[in-house]
Amino acid sequence: MSTIDTSITQLETLTMKAYELGLAYAPKLVLSILTLLIGLWIISGISKLVQASMVRSKVDPTLIPFMGSLVSWLLKVLLFISVASMVGVATTSFIAVLGAAGLAIGLALQGSLANFAGGVLIMIFKPYKVGDLIESQGHLGVVKEVQIFNTILLSPQSKRIIIPNGSTSNGSVVNYSVEGKIRVDLTVGVSYDADIDQTKAVLMDVLVNNDKVMQEPAPFVGLSEMADSSVNFAVRPHCLPEHYWDVYFSVNEAMKKALDKNAITIPFPQRDVHLIQS
Repeated sequence: MSTIDTSITQLETLTMKAYELGLAYAPKLVLSILTLLIGLWIISGISKLVQASMVRSKVDPTLIPFMGSLVSWLLKVLLFISVASMVGVATTSFIAVLGAAGLAIGLALQGSLANFAGGVLIMIFKPYKVGDLIESQGHLGVVKEVQIFNTILLSPQSKRIIIPNGSTSNGSVVNYSVEGKIRVDLTVGVSYDADIDQTKAVLMDVLVNNDKVMQEPAPFVGLSEMADSSVNFAVRPHCLPEHYWDVYFSVNEAMKKALDKNAITIPFPQRDVHLIQS
């Protein structure tokens, strides 16, 4: 028999074996793919149903997306194991291999596991919740969502900020909302010729007449510094956290108008230069 005939025979044999394997495994493969697709669709529905049920039960909004994500991931793991068994992979050996691989993956994904643990700690100790204005890792924003691995903030500039939970649980977090009030720190400089008592009265009047400034704790105005070109007053109103920027801008504008109306000068930086002629 020639080499060509031998090659043709081997090719026919391989083709027949591939055909037989296809007949044996094609139905299982098609069924497993359908199971995977349908399972993912069902898991998505279950996750949404769980979150909707928690909303109706008035569960803490911070917990809702976290539990939805956790349920989704657990069901997906079970689905993938089931699909693997349908294809013909022995689940016992598969789970053993998965356990061994889990150790290696765990070492490689220490950061992700730390983020998961951080998310659990956030759920337990609640340093912040959805809707709180916080500052963490150098970012300021309103908490929109607490996921399994990350916390989502919306900054005042409408930027979406994603912070790993491991960083927030192990680092410092400033929560501006938990006390129900926040202080706005402003500084106003006036001329050295201005009357101190009159200036304080004018600035305090602005704070008292602003409907978004809290009167308890009482707003404060005090002389803070005698600078090179001006006498600086510390203006300290309190407001609700969600009114911070409204108070910041409206009080600044109102103080400028009130000082102008009372002929109190806001000086430009200046220096006295003395020329000595020899």
